Amino acid sequence: MLAAAAAPAAAWPDRWFDSGRLLGTAGVVQVEGAGGGGLTPWALIAGYGTRDAVGASARGTAVRLPDYALYSPGIAIGLFDRIELSYAHLGFDTGSTGEALGLGSGFTFRLDVLGAKLRLFGDAVYDQDRWWPQVAVGMQYKSNSRDAVLRAIGARRASDVDVYVSATKLFLAESILANATLRFTRANQLGILGFGGDRNDRHRPQVELSGAWLINRHVAIGAEYRMKPDNLGFAREDDWLDVFVALFVTKNVSLTAAWLEAGSIATRPRQRGPYLSLTIGF
Repeated sequence: MLAAAAAPAAAWPDRWFDSGRLLGTAGVVQVEGAGGGGLTPWALIAGYGTRDAVGASARGTAVRLPDYALYSPGIAIGLFDRIELSYAHLGFDTGSTGEALGLGSGFTFRLDVLGAKLRLFGDAVYDQDRWWPQVAVGMQYKSNSRDAVLRAIGARRASDVDVYVSATKLFLAESILANATLRFTRANQLGILGFGGDRNDRHRPQVELSGAWLINRHVAIGAEYRMKPDNLGFAREDDWLDVFVALFVTKNVSLTAAWLEAGSIATRPRQRGPYLSLTIGF
């Protein structure tokens, strides 16, 4: 009797961690922790778990710009292809530029991001014969550890909440994914330079777009565009753009390489450079 009772428990992990979704439909983990592209969230839930299972992704991202460096480890958990919970830590190293800005050489801004996403309706894979996309709503609570410095440069606060709505449509026959996100934010450079400023202190809608073409089962190419608010009088903030190649080695490992055009950051123009990310999950 004891052996018979133990049998269902042995099958429990297989049922809850099935990795049953199609390769590539988990995307990667976005720089602020959400499942999606590198710059913008998608309506897809992180991980490969189906509606009866749990999935997860962990990733490390590094961006090298002429005057700055950004690194960002993060993790996202998908629950039953409905709910996503995420965390990311962003470290923004000012290098020698920090000294020129009066912050000290190698000064680093640190930003923690807690996120949640809820799929409202639609299924990107199974709704191929319907016009509507998969739609999700999400939020990201961001907290920056450099309150005194942020206020000195004109930011109004060191923590805040972004709210966004994402719509993702997958065209399986054409191997194309399209995503549009509308984000309400007052974050300066994602929150690295705080939130709000002398020019604006209201949440404003910002459009984020991404598209990808799956060349084969394992390789996708695409581009992303992210509008940014421009709240601080001392430094212009530009929109971000990237072009990327994603390699889905297996459902457990993916690599993303991109070229990021970030424009002007903290008085330094023409910030552009490579973006590399490794994602591990199920």
